[in-house]
Formats: sequence, C-alpha cells, structure tokens
Amino acid sequence: MNWFIEVVKKYAVFSGRARRKEYWMFALFYALFAIVAAVIDGVVFGTQILSLVLALGLLLPSLGVTVRRLHDTNRSGWWILIGFIPLVGAIVMLVFLCLEGEAGSNKYGHNPKFAGSHA
Repeated sequence: MNWFIEVVKKYAVFSGRARRKEYWMFALFYALFAIVAAVIDGVVFGTQILSLVLALGLLLPSLGVTVRRLHDTNRSGWWILIGFIPLVGAIVMLVFLCLEGEAGSNKYGHNPKFAGSHA
C-alpha cells in the first residue's frame, strides 16, 4: 500500500525515474480499487459515478508514474502517446513498462533501485 500512497503523493511529478515495482504495485492497487468502485457502483448507485471519480482522481498520478517508468528505461515520457495506436501501441507500451530499468544513472536521474527508498 505504501507504493500506491507514494505515487499519489507525487501526483504531478513527471521527472525522475520509477522502478518496475513502484509502477506495478500502483497498477495492482489501482485495479483493486477500480473493482471495488465498480461493485459499489453496480450495487448501490446503479451508475458508474464512483468509478469515474476514481479514474479522474488518479489520472495525474497514473500519468506521472508511467512517465517516470519510461524514464527508467531511458525513454522520453512522450512514448506514452504510443498507447493511442490500437493494439500495437498497447503491446509496445506493455513491453516498455516490463523492461528492466537502466542499471546506472541516465539523463533522467539515478537508478531508483539503488536510491535507498523502499528497500
């Protein structure tokens, strides 16, 4: 849960790097919250208002952690736009997000794996 909270705290940080664990733990908790919101929406409200609020509330943190994850693989954050290409874009983006980050420092900062946080 700390990984999720740390990403939300850095909701508008698009610089630096994010390791794989940070990205995928955020994605896991986001998915769990989205499932809970969808169930509550269906049972209580009969609409998708809670899911919409969740998606809008976590839009900037999601973009930020994705850009930082791309930076970890030494790619510009603009690569996030490849996701707009149907099917191929999603596959390429998934591959980029699963790749291991650069071992040392790159132009986006030091390797977060060895930065001493969340050891």
